[in-house]
Amino acid sequence: MLEQAVTHTAIAAAAGAAWGARTVSDRTMAAVQDGSWLAAAALMAAAVAALGALVTLVGLVLIYAERKIAGHFQCRLGPMRVGPHGILQTVADAVKLLLKEDVIPERADKAMHLLAPFLSMAATVLVLGVIPYSPALQIIDVNAGVLYVTAISGFGVMGILLGGWSSNNKWSMVGAMRAGAQIISYEISATLALLVVVLFAGSMSLSQIVLSQDAGWWVWRAHGVGLVAFVIFVIAATAEINRTPFDIPEGESELAAGFHTEYSGLRFSFFFLAEFINVFVVSAMSATLFLGGWMPFHIGGWRAFNEIMDIIPPLLWFSGKTAFVVFLIMWFRWTFPRLRVDQLMYLEWKILLPIGFVNLFAAAVVVLFNLYPFPILP
Repeated sequence: MLEQAVTHTAIAAAAGAAWGARTVSDRTMAAVQDGSWLAAAALMAAAVAALGALVTLVGLVLIYAERKIAGHFQCRLGPMRVGPHGILQTVADAVKLLLKEDVIPERADKAMHLLAPFLSMAATVLVLGVIPYSPALQIIDVNAGVLYVTAISGFGVMGILLGGWSSNNKWSMVGAMRAGAQIISYEISATLALLVVVLFAGSMSLSQIVLSQDAGWWVWRAHGVGLVAFVIFVIAATAEINRTPFDIPEGESELAAGFHTEYSGLRFSFFFLAEFINVFVVSAMSATLFLGGWMPFHIGGWRAFNEIMDIIPPLLWFSGKTAFVVFLIMWFRWTFPRLRVDQLMYLEWKILLPIGFVNLFAAAVVVLFNLYPFPILP
């Protein structure tokens, strides 16, 4: 297995050199070593500005897309009044939330109540910095990127728990406790699915995992276990971000709005925005780990076809794959009914978790004995 991991790492390194992959942090360090402090500062400022622009753009686009997708699924139009085809509706909603009165319950823990939405948002933004959007668009490549993403995404539940507890509202507290139990439970299955890709790629670096798929995406090239891991990850990640049919923490029928019932104005918008950014993060991670990230789609010896695929910019490949998974998650929301709490836990502990362990064991056997049905090199 060690020799296999070394082989994959060497292949990924060669592919990285061919693609010219280089992160913003690498460019910044090179500028510092050359004594160009101004260039280094400009790169860091550009990275922060790009993250802010990405959060804003993703939030606006996904909220509008959710409304339109929901409308078409339900045979209606969705927002149409503000702007052409309603494209400015999200902007109007953002302005409305900014102008709304910010109300804090009288007996709430004010400091914690103010801090909670920022914790949820910060956990999401920290993950965006390590995702490889293209060979030249990645802020920093963490050598334990999978571990980093898992740890930071788990940290996001602290904002939900803190928001429910600090509101001094029993319904908010029940919603927060539901969220904690749900997120911690499904995080196990999501991690098991990620470990399958780590075994095949021989690395925990997200950029190296993308480069290891130069000969084929792990969703189909990993001898069947990759497809099973992909399905488990999408289901578990959908539950982690509290999306329907797993939106138990926001059960309107019994909890009003769940953990954020007592929030209004700007702070409510942070919780609301964090949910949609999480949808993007989950979709981007699915594309990166299982669908080749920014890698183009190639078919064996179809040289002419592969050359045409190479013309499409890597950023468009990444965006298209991410948009596909986003659509899947939104499709789930407007198709499946909400599960009960006991059904939610049964699905995780009695179905997904055993399948995840068996799938991980099968992946280890495939890697250990080199049982690849497809060649490592194209």
